Amino acid sequence: MSTGSEVQKQEPNQEEVKAEQKDAVGEEVKAEQKDAVGEEVKAEEQKREDKKEEVKQSWKDSIYNQRTGQFLGRTASSWGLILVFYLIFYGFLTGMFSLTMWVMLQTLDENVPRYQDQVSNPGLVVRPHAVEIAYNRTEPTNYNHYIQQLHELLQQYNDSIQDSNELCLVGEYTEQDNGAIKKVCQFKRSFLRQCSGLPDSSFGYAEGKPCIIIKLNRVVGLKPKGDPYINCTAKTKTSLQMQYFPAEGRLDKMFFPYYGKKAHPDYVQPLVAVKLLLNKDDYNVEQTVECKVEGSDLRNNDDRDKYLGRVTFRVKVSQ
Repeated sequence: MSTGSEVQKQEPNQEEVKAEQKDAVGEEVKAEQKDAVGEEVKAEEQKREDKKEEVKQSWKDSIYNQRTGQFLGRTASSWGLILVFYLIFYGFLTGMFSLTMWVMLQTLDENVPRYQDQVSNPGLVVRPHAVEIAYNRTEPTNYNHYIQQLHELLQQYNDSIQDSNELCLVGEYTEQDNGAIKKVCQFKRSFLRQCSGLPDSSFGYAEGKPCIIIKLNRVVGLKPKGDPYINCTAKTKTSLQMQYFPAEGRLDKMFFPYYGKKAHPDYVQPLVAVKLLLNKDDYNVEQTVECKVEGSDLRNNDDRDKYLGRVTFRVKVSQ
């Protein structure tokens, strides 16, 4: 009986041992799993570090690689060869461009434009430089700026300056030889008489009979045929009296041809002054005046260009 009791007492001890063994195994497995996870995390971190180091090293190598001696992907000899190639290539292009420009410049005349088809016929311009001239004749401040423009224009026509120029043949072209500097024909300010600003410094603006100065644009080599002159007409119901200086508004042929700014540096264009003889009935009325160059082969009726050989301006004088 006592033996059986001892056996029964030993059996629970074996179960406890098994449980303890099972727990120990579980703990070992968990510990191993934990260690494995830790190793994996460390491995991933190491990979990231290695990758960063590789990128950093690759970036440095792209600038300068110490192992191969390359700078920006090329060795010193490679850089030398490519620089020599581009020096030769761009040197050749520069030489070709310079040669082309030199050949082209040999065909040009520095005094005469090669092509001037669009300016073979000159336009007309007026001074004062205004499409509409309006002022009150009793208020000098209204017209002083017009007077100032006319005085500035006529400075180069002063008799003291023009006396040094040539006396040319009236009615004849002044054609000249191949001299570097061409002579200039006299056109004195005094030729404009009452519109010269000499007897009347206000050019007639103070008395309500203003002067308008008209000039022909310069065209190199132009020799108008016939006897060119300026003719002005008022586009009003009543006739408007005008007076021309020089007489008949003549543009004498002795001032042609013009040889260009370099060969003809002191050249002055012939001028025509038109004095508008306004009366009391003309005051406070806008007068539209059209002036044309006539008596020659110069064009003045091209509808595509309203300033070709003609010019239109408006004048309104108030009392």
